[in-house]
Amino acid sequence: MTPSFDFLADDQASIDTLLHDVCEQAIDLLAGMPSRPVAGGISPAAPDDTGNGARAALADFTARYSAGLAASAGPRYFGFVTGGVTPAALIGDWLASVIDQNATGSADSNAGALELETLARFRDMLGLPDAFNGAFVSGATMANFVGLATGRQWLGAQAGVDVAEAGVAALGPVRVLSAGAHSSTVKSLAMLGLGRQSLQRVAALPNREAIDVAALTEALAGAPGPCIVVANAGTVNTCDFDDLNAIAALKDRFDFWLHVDAAFAGIAAASKRYRPRLAGWEAADSITVDCHKWLNVPYDSAVALTRHLPLQAEVFRNQAAYLRGEIEPGNFLQLTPENSRRLRALPAWFALRAYGRAGMAAIVERNCDQARWLGERIAGESRLRLLAPVTLNGFCFAPVEGDAAALLARINASGEVFMTPTVLFGQNAIRGAISNWSTTPADMDRVWAAIEGALLG
Repeated sequence: MTPSFDFLADDQASIDTLLHDVCEQAIDLLAGMPSRPVAGGISPAAPDDTGNGARAALADFTARYSAGLAASAGPRYFGFVTGGVTPAALIGDWLASVIDQNATGSADSNAGALELETLARFRDMLGLPDAFNGAFVSGATMANFVGLATGRQWLGAQAGVDVAEAGVAALGPVRVLSAGAHSSTVKSLAMLGLGRQSLQRVAALPNREAIDVAALTEALAGAPGPCIVVANAGTVNTCDFDDLNAIAALKDRFDFWLHVDAAFAGIAAASKRYRPRLAGWEAADSITVDCHKWLNVPYDSAVALTRHLPLQAEVFRNQAAYLRGEIEPGNFLQLTPENSRRLRALPAWFALRAYGRAGMAAIVERNCDQARWLGERIAGESRLRLLAPVTLNGFCFAPVEGDAAALLARINASGEVFMTPTVLFGQNAIRGAISNWSTTPADMDRVWAAIEGALLG
């Protein structure tokens, strides 16, 4: 008979050495990040036994999974819009796990005060007025969900209906207008019961992803009643911006809820060079800004901002005798979809406290310069076609001849860089975004060499 052994008690007794070992492994991982293949995907070996303690679990993870994980925190991962992790944000994230707060804003902790301070620092960095309050959520999808849910409640108020109480059926058909709403917005419409078909695509400007304001004006004039407008501040393919000033001006003529999806490009407001592109977003009713993108904090983190906190609370309030029921900034239990939420604000607090607006502006401007550098080389290569001007930190291109998917596969197979496929203006293409604080000119040279090598087949 195998003797019983309390592995949990043993792990607790040796927690200092376990954490030291993990720290050493993390240091090695971070040190090797610039040289390891950017994309992983190695299939793990067969699983080992379970129930034999944390040290055995760490060894099993290291042997079977570690090498196959993507180096998405590294300097040449250009897939999606993925930031890295600054040292300060990493400290904050580790402490968030150690402290292990259920950050609802309850009276037993000052976690709510920390989140409010983080939101104030965030607002200040972005140049937004104090009228905006909000909360940390898991990512842009949930931030868009929160903004649109609050917009849905506003639509109900215009019709004399409390949608949160009566249900979405009492609201009737809803119209959501946008030129290029992100897929997370479409997903949110499905989750909210508004339906994907509630989205009406408005024409974009020629060879742009930005909305044609004249077409939006016409759509608003033809709407049967109040509606929701989703404006983009940074599209995924070309980093294009809707004219937020012009859209905001339409609120003088039409009744609509303005939601600005600034998932990654909202952070560009930290830079004086790029803040003018977001002019007008202060008139929005709700705003999405991601943190695990350009703020370079660990997944998962985003901020949902609104000027209509009471409406947001009508949607998300949670009534129970043992819970605080006040509707106020800081009582996040009443403002977010989650009843339980980690102290997501702490990594962002560390990043904002450590580097401030100037530090974030430097990251933004450096990444944009790197994207422009790459765009110039793509434009100068006769075998490639740059499909849109590089105006921020993203780029989009295709081969003049041949299949974009095949070229992308060769580029990614190099292990030097990872980018993703897309379709732009009806053409299959390759896109990427540079959002990592640690990307260097040497990394950009390696990326360009990988693209040139892939062109040779």
